[in-house]
Formats: sequence, C-alpha cells, structure tokens
Amino acid sequence: MRYLFQRIGFYLFTAWAAVTINFFIPRLIPGDPVQSLVAKAQGQLSADAIQSLYVLFGLDKNESVLTQYFQYWGRLFHGDLGLSFTFYPTPVSTIIGQSLPWTIILVGLTTVIGFLIGTSLGVIAGWRRGSWADALLPITTFLSSVPYFWLGLIAIAVLAGPGSFFPASGGYDPGLVPDWSPAFISSAIQHSLLPAITILLSSMSTWILGMRNMMVTVASEDYITVAHAKGLSERRVMVNYAARNALLPNVSGFALALGFIVGGTLLVEIVFSYPGVGFELFQAVGSKDYPLMQGIFLIITLSVLVANLLADIAYLALDPRTRRDG
Repeated sequence: MRYLFQRIGFYLFTAWAAVTINFFIPRLIPGDPVQSLVAKAQGQLSADAIQSLYVLFGLDKNESVLTQYFQYWGRLFHGDLGLSFTFYPTPVSTIIGQSLPWTIILVGLTTVIGFLIGTSLGVIAGWRRGSWADALLPITTFLSSVPYFWLGLIAIAVLAGPGSFFPASGGYDPGLVPDWSPAFISSAIQHSLLPAITILLSSMSTWILGMRNMMVTVASEDYITVAHAKGLSERRVMVNYAARNALLPNVSGFALALGFIVGGTLLVEIVFSYPGVGFELFQAVGSKDYPLMQGIFLIITLSVLVANLLADIAYLALDPRTRRDG
C-alpha cells in the first residue's frame, strides 16, 4: 500500500502545482485581462465599475498576491471558477457544465469502445501471427498515423454535404432545444456519428498496434512455454497468461486517453463545430476569455491526474509486483 500512498501524494502535489499555475496565468500574460473586457464595453464603464471588475475577477491591485492566492483557493473549494468574459455574467462552471456532457459522451464512448475493440483485435493479431489479422496491420498503421482532425476533414469532404445523412457541423439541428425529447436525442446522435467514427478509427488502430506488438513480445517468454507444456488450452494461455501481461502498458495508455477525453480532441470539435469543451476552449482563446481558459485548463489537468491515479490502482490489481513494499 505504500506504493499507492506515494502515488496519491505525488498527484496531490501535482494538483497543487496545476492550481497554482492556473492562478498565475492571468497575472503573467501580456496585457490586462480586465482591460480586455473593458475595451469591449467601448468606454462605457466608470472607474468604480472597472475597479469592481478587478475585485470580481480576483485581480484587485489593492490586495497582495498572497491574499488573492488564498482567496482563489477558497473560491475553488466552493466550486467557483469565476465569471466568463465572453458570456458575462455567466459563471465559468455553468458554461463548462453545459459543454462537458457533449465531450464525455462523444469522446468517452468512442475511447472506451476503441480500446475494447482495438485491444481484442491486437491480442488476436499478436497471438496468431500470419493469420488474416495481420492483413489489418498496414491499414491500422496508416490510420494511427493520421491525426484525428485530418480524418475529420476527409470524412466531411466524402460523406457530408447537401442531402447527406451525416451533418457537417454542430451538435444538433438548429431550432431544437437541448432536452430529453426523442427529436433532440435522435438529432444529437446523428450529428455525433461522423466525429465519433473519426475518433474511433484512429484510436482503435493505435490500440491494435500497441497490443499486437506486446503480444508478440510476451509470446516468446518462458512462462508461456511452461503454460503450453502443462497442457493448458490455447485460449487460456492466450487470455490468462499472454494477454494479461501484455495489457499492462496499454492500461497506462488507456488512462491517459481517459484523462484527455476532456480536451484531447480539441481539433475534432473545432472541425465539426461540436459543442464540447474543446470547442469552448477554442472560442475562449479567440475572445481572450481568460477565466474560461483557466477553468477548462484546470478541468483538463485534474481529469488527467485522476485518470493516472486510476491507472496506478489498476496496476496494483493486475501486477502483483507493485503490491510489494520494499
């Protein structure tokens, strides 16, 4: 258990560092974030109103940086990520809460499905070398090397267009209100198919290659030979001995993939104008919405840390060597 506590301590320290960096971002960037908001008002704000904005966004120059730092932590513990410049006075947490489900459903499902299918095919391809599964390797190598967004552009050019079943952009048909009605759900699914296929093809190919290569390496180990000598069935040796050990590196990759669900497909969401966190981040950068950028950066960082912690826990379950204190 000492290993697990060490990892938890490491992630807590990393989370503190991420929050601290997030605090200093608007204080280190060139210019003044509040003045950027004031410029949009075209001189219609009084001096008192401008000072109120500095206080509101935690940038009061009359207070020390240390005081602002502790106030920032206090707001975070209350779930307050600040107010968006672009959608003022809407809280950043509200905007992220509206876009996060879109990203989690699209990227989360495709990541999990791609991992399960890709890993399974990789096990078969690595165990049965020279079979039909090896014919997939040139295709998977090509797809894994092509960026998500490039596949998206190709998919739009080939499959989308006037009269096509696949919409080229958006998360649902114009005029619909997001709710749980059959009309909205069917429209949301239809709009998610093309970006989902794009992500699935690329991610699945990566898992196939990684798992196949590990299976080839593991298949030559002595314990596999011993398992065969004991007369164990081919399937049992493949699953319980070879695949279980070959899976360990993929667990780390899968954890990172889960962590980057929030922002890892930024360009895909931009290409398809999909209303997820990545697209919100793109809009925030374009409009210099520093509080929204800070909030999304913090959510992405914490999600990666949590995913890596889950990977360490999975390692404890899969590899007995990590459970030895020493």
